[in-house]
Amino acid sequence: MLGNILRSTTNVVTRGVARPAIAPRSVIMPSTSRLYHERVMDHYQNPRNVGSLNKNDKDVGTGIVGAPACGDVMKLQIMVDDSGLISDVKFKTFGCGSAIASSSFMTERVKGLTLDEAGAIKNTEIARELSLPPVKLHCSMLAEDAIRSAIRNYKSKAQERGTSFTGSIDVSQSVSTGETTAEPKPGVV
Repeated sequence: MLGNILRSTTNVVTRGVARPAIAPRSVIMPSTSRLYHERVMDHYQNPRNVGSLNKNDKDVGTGIVGAPACGDVMKLQIMVDDSGLISDVKFKTFGCGSAIASSSFMTERVKGLTLDEAGAIKNTEIARELSLPPVKLHCSMLAEDAIRSAIRNYKSKAQERGTSFTGSIDVSQSVSTGETTAEPKPGVV
């Protein structure tokens, strides 16, 4: 009986068949670099512009959006200078690596842009730049929704204090591809 079952630190021998006692680490835990593109990993491991701005500041717009399907929540804040450019941007995201990477990428992308330019950024640009797979497109949509929400919040605060902006953004979504398009319309109140 004792001869049939021999244990060692590397193998378990049962009735003459050697089997590994523990599966190799590569089988148990695949490398994360195989799961995400290197750009996603870079933004996930070294996120840019993490933090918060003072939401009560008159020059700050805050957008908070979420995806009920996966539970991701994204807060993105913009600070707009006197010339109408986004001078600072911060984010906090509770979600997967793709959601964090999409947030981080968006903050880098919008800094220095006008509100109309930032509002025209499409989720497809984010997905393309980060090489997101189709199953993670909702993360790029969250980032798009977050910047637009922050812009709306900033503009509503500006209207309350009497500052007016002219222009609008026409947003549409393709039924067949799901791609969101935004077209700035300057001069329309």
